[in-house]
Amino acid sequence: MKQLLTVIASLTLLAPHAYAADGMTTMESEHDVDTTHERLLDALTEAEMNVFAEVDHSAGAQEAGMELASTRLVMFGNPEVGTQLMQCGRSSAIDLPMKALIWEDDHTVYIGYNNADYLADRHDLENCDDVLQQVADALEDFANQAAGH
Repeated sequence: MKQLLTVIASLTLLAPHAYAADGMTTMESEHDVDTTHERLLDALTEAEMNVFAEVDHSAGAQEAGMELASTRLVMFGNPEVGTQLMQCGRSSAIDLPMKALIWEDDHTVYIGYNNADYLADRHDLENCDDVLQQVADALEDFANQAAGH
């Protein structure tokens, strides 16, 4: 048992700082929320993505007289790619535009997004492998740039 725990611990140290759970890929950022947010916007601009909206959830909480650690949502996309996803399965429109969530929890900043496998499974997207791979690669790249990896 002790050897198994040692192997698991070793693999954890070698694993990248990203994990996927319940369809969301999450990675730690090397930066604070503001810097991660700005780096994400820069990466999206460089890739000529449309930023459709931003939501500052912590500001909303403050307006309601409540506290919430810094939490920001960025909605972005490319209509050409999004349209291809919707052509594969119209219900995918509920998850478009793409979103990236940046938040701080217990002095650690994270960035997360819905992964392409989740979208494919959730919306039963068939014959859409090329566009799903394009989405997966782009989302991973944007998150890595934002997080400083």
